[in-house]
Parts: sequence; structure tokens; C-alpha cells
Amino acid sequence: MADVVSYSRDGDIAVVTINNPPVNALSAAVRQGIQAGIRQFMADDGAKACVLHCEGRTFLAGADISEFGKPPKEPGLSALCTEIEDSSKPVVAALHGTTLGGGLEVALGAHYRVAQKSSKVGLPEVLLGILPGAGGTQRLPRVAGAEAALEMITTGRHVPSPEAHEKGIVDEVDGSGDPLSAGLALAKKVLAEGGAVRRTRDLAVEASADLFSEWEAKVAKTAKGQKSPIWCVKAVSASTMPIVDGLKRERELFQEVHDDPQRAALVHAFFSERAVAKVPEAEAEPRKLEIIGILGAGTMGAGIAAACLQNGLKVVTVEQDAAALERGEANIRRNFASSVAKGRMTQEALDKLLADNWSGATELDAFAEIDLLIEAVFETMQVKKDVFSKVDKIVREGAVLASNTSYLDIDEIASVTNRPQDVIGLHFFSPAHIMRLLEVIVGEKSDPTAVATGFALARKLKKVGVRCGVCDGFIGNRILANYMKAANMMVEDGASPYEVDEAVREFGYPMGPFQMGDLAGLDIGYLSRQDRAPTRNPEDRYPYGFLDRMYEEGWIGQKVCKGFYDYSENPRSGPPNAGVMPMIEEERRKLKINAKPFTKEEIMRRYIAAMVNEAAKVVEEGIALRPLDVDMASLFGYGHPRWRGGPMHYADHVGLDKILADIKEFEKDDPRFWKPAALLEKLVAEGRKFGDLNHA
Repeated sequence: MADVVSYSRDGDIAVVTINNPPVNALSAAVRQGIQAGIRQFMADDGAKACVLHCEGRTFLAGADISEFGKPPKEPGLSALCTEIEDSSKPVVAALHGTTLGGGLEVALGAHYRVAQKSSKVGLPEVLLGILPGAGGTQRLPRVAGAEAALEMITTGRHVPSPEAHEKGIVDEVDGSGDPLSAGLALAKKVLAEGGAVRRTRDLAVEASADLFSEWEAKVAKTAKGQKSPIWCVKAVSASTMPIVDGLKRERELFQEVHDDPQRAALVHAFFSERAVAKVPEAEAEPRKLEIIGILGAGTMGAGIAAACLQNGLKVVTVEQDAAALERGEANIRRNFASSVAKGRMTQEALDKLLADNWSGATELDAFAEIDLLIEAVFETMQVKKDVFSKVDKIVREGAVLASNTSYLDIDEIASVTNRPQDVIGLHFFSPAHIMRLLEVIVGEKSDPTAVATGFALARKLKKVGVRCGVCDGFIGNRILANYMKAANMMVEDGASPYEVDEAVREFGYPMGPFQMGDLAGLDIGYLSRQDRAPTRNPEDRYPYGFLDRMYEEGWIGQKVCKGFYDYSENPRSGPPNAGVMPMIEEERRKLKINAKPFTKEEIMRRYIAAMVNEAAKVVEEGIALRPLDVDMASLFGYGHPRWRGGPMHYADHVGLDKILADIKEFEKDDPRFWKPAALLEKLVAEGRKFGDLNHA
């Protein structure tokens, strides 16, 4: 038996104990050890029942991710589950922690299950672009019913043990905190009642074909292009067959989904989400992080405050006067309104949270003892420099000073302080209490401990911190500006904004670029263009004339109920604004552009090429450490579909040679905008991919 699994006896009850820290992943050694333990139990005449038990913080928490992509080793998990189920003597699974994926499949192979009150179970394989392939789609419907299994498997949701008990997934819930004792108690109870073996496979699934058709249509709508949820429905529908046939069908579908490019993209996203935290400053010790000062309580400042408060931090907010502070508190409370309305938090709990952990003031002196300052004031350099020169004299020595800027130069901001080593950028994304991306901008003089504190804050707020160098727009907004410009050029050249939005949505984004503009406010882009007008190169194409005219007309988006779309009937969606296309056509005549049609495929070729080309420059310049940092920024801040892995992974999938060929074709019309990134040309010449740079 493998060293990670041991066999012992407690009277007439065998105990097979798994100890494979940190999460008892189902590695080949663990599978081999469990198999050996079950076989020893079967051969042990003195053992009347068996308890499967795990040391550490959790029962089997799923597959061993270090084995992803490697040749499989025996025994396979499906065969192991069947061997457990075949046992002629009862096997009890004693669950605690998070019993997920293959761990739950092993538990479903056992004859009885007891879970700790605090534990959760689930089959989250869909989130990796696959489906449960070791009997999960066949056994879960047999114990929980087809509808409950469909919901769990297509969403990957982690189900608390009391709910799992209600669904029939576990037989008992124990609150002792001692899973082994709970397992032994259930085993003794089973023996006292006759020691019956109760095999999950013997249960029948009663479900109509209509149920599965309805679910397939439902997930096709909600999955927005991701295929694995649909394959999950097909696999669960096979549970109405005899188990042998159902397992065979599950395996066939598993192989289909495993071979699909979406699986590789989702696995890339899974690993990259963890790898993005591996930064040069990772070994530095973060500074104290208990009290956060936030300057400004508008939409962004209030969102940052809510994010901090709901994650256990104390917040001091400063606004310019009492009226603004009162509005700011209302903004903070509004961010919790949904939680209160849905019963996740009581009004009393919210009042107590703010009373205990939030304070407001109108003087900067309130920041004297904070640990980290986040400035969230108007996005102009002069305003931010004025703020930092003042707080530099007030905030205690050793505290971190951070600017929530979306594109301004952190080094210039830091230059007005006497401690540029304490200055970093923390670019939150709106709504800040919901969006998971946090760009951590590292200035030329930023101390590693200050940077480490930024990443510690990201972890505390359950956000994905992405390290960025200093440039106009950092990673996300710099790339966004480029593909938005490409979209604007296509509109000037003949595409409608609505065609572009539709093509981008069909690609998998939740909304198109012009819908996004309406949501953010078209005035923001206009004011930014005016601010940069003095430094604009006259040789660069300016495809913003129709946007400038929309601003002058007052059509700036959802906040005024009219932008590219008309929101007069619905504040969040609506039909096209009838006045936009005539305005665009007039702009084309003014520029003497002969409009040409664009197919959806042509739109996306240009959109993605512009995105990837600028992203390659961002990596080439060291603004992003690796291509995966661009992918994570795109997934968590800009709506890039996770099942495509991010723009760099997607470019690798399409082929960098094809992306480069597109750029060179477009370069003939506009050599300034479409100049190929040197890194892209180099990788194509060497026959390499962006993914190769993630492991350099």
C-alpha cells in the first residue's frame, strides 16, 4: 500500500486513512493506496465494515492538478469507485472539509456517507471545461434526483452538508468536528442494523426526456458559448440507463469534452489564476494592513470601502465636506443593499458593521494612523499630485500610499512625496466591491514591501492581483484603448456599432464595446481625449468624430438614458438610438469614406488582432510580466470569456502566424496603427507561442 494511505482496525471496523497534504488530492499514489486498502479490507475476515477517512483539513478534494495533461496511471478513478461499490461488506465515507470532484465520486462509490456540519460537497469539473468522468453524472442523480444533479453539475456549485443531507447525498450530518469518530459511529450503526451493503448503482433515476431537453436549452442560454455545461446535461441524461451503459456514455462524452479546445483554455485560466500571484515581490513581507484610508466616497471610493468592510478591514473615509460625506455613506450603504434585500445580511448587521468599522471625516488629519491610503479622486494628474503632497505630511511613516488611477503615471504622482518608495497604484474596477481584478502598479521606486502589501490587500479582498509596470493605461486600459480604436475605425469604415456589439457578444463577451461605453459613460472618453489633445500625433487616425458629436448632443450613455442605445424604457438595456446611425453616416461623408460591409468574422479578426498586438507590446515592454498576466486582467476586468482562456491563450490557439498575417494585411491601410509588435514577429519566426513565455 502506498505510504500516503494506511490500513488499521478499530475492533471489527477497518479504517483506510488517506494522508496526502495539503488537500488529499487523488494522485496515482492515493488511488493505488485506496485500492490496496479496500482489497485488504475484503481479505480481512475480522473486519465487518470499513471507514474511508482523511487526515488534515479535508476529505479527498478532487483530482491532483499536477497530473493534468500527463499519461494516466492505474487504477483509473472510475474503476476505483466501482471497486469500492463492489465491496460485499459495507464501506462508509467520513467527509469533512471540501469533498469535490473525484472526492465526491469516491464517496458516492461508498455505501454510506456522513459529513461534518461545516463541510461542502460538489462536482465542479464544468469549471475546467470537462464533466465528472468517474461516475459522478451517473451516481449523483441516483441519490439526489436528476434535477438536483443537473443543477449541481452544470454550475459546479459547492453544496453545504445540511443541504446535501436534504438532497440525499449524505446520510448523516455530524457536528462533532471529528470525522473519524462520526464514520466509526455510522459504521457501527450499519452493522447493528444488519450490515447491509447499499450500492448507489442499484437506485433508479426517474426523469423524463423533456426534463433534459429543458435543461439543455437552459444551459445553452446561460453558458454563453461554453460547451461543457451542455455536455454535462447529456451525461446526466444517461443516468436513466443501466449503470454499465450510463458509465460508458459518460466516458464517451468525457473524452469528447476533454479533447475540445475549451477544456485547455479553462485549465489555462485555472492555473494562471494561481500563477499570477508569483511576482518578484512575492517574498517580501507585507506591511501592516488593518485600517484603510479612502479619499473620496463617490462610486469608486464607496465601492472600495464596501470591499474592505465586507472583508474584515476598518475604513476611514474622507470627503471634502459634510454633504459629500453624507452622500458617500449613502453610496457605501447602497453597495450592501442587495445583500440585505436577499437576506444574506440583516439591516442590523449592516448598521453594526459600519458603526464598528467605518468612520467618516472631512479633514485629511483623520488619515494620521491608517496603514494604507487609497486615493479615489478625480482622474487628473494635478488633482492627484495635490492630494499626495498633502497626505505625505499627514499619514504615518511606513504606511502605503496608493492611487486608484486608471492610466496616470504613478512615478509622477510619487515625485511630489518625500517617500516615493511607499507609493504604488491600486487600480480597482467598477463596481469595486464586485469586480475581481485589481491592477497593482509598481513604480520605479516602489519598495517590494509596499508592492507585497498591495498583493496582500488583493488576497484579503478576494481579488485577483495583477502586477503592472508604469505606462499610459497600464495593462487593461492600454489594451482596451487599442481594440476600442479598432472598433471605432470599423464603424467609420462601414460597420454599425450594433454589428460590432453583436459580433463581440457572440464571441463570448457579456457586452459589446459600445454597450460598455454606454455603461461607463461616453463623457469619460471624451474628457480623456480632450485632456490628451495637445500631445496627439497629427499623423494618427482619429476615429472619434462621431463619439465627440454624441457627447455634444448629450448622448453619453445610461446615466442620461441615451447613448448608442435608448434606455428610456429600461435603464439597463434598450433598442438602438435612432439618431446614431445618421450621425455616423454624416461623419463618413465629411471624411469622404466610402462605407463597406463587415462580416462578423471580419469584425472579430480586427478586434482580436488589435487586442493581441497591443498585448504583445505590453509584454515586450515588461508592463506585464508574462502573457498570462494579460489573460488574467482580460478575464477578471474586461469580460473576456473564460472558456477562451484570455487573448494570449486564444491567439496561441488560433495560431500566432495567422494573427500576424492579419495584422500585416491591415497594416497596408494604416501602417501606424497596425505596426506589428516585435515580440509577435519574433515568436512567429521562432515557431513559439505566448504560452512558452509563461514558463520562462
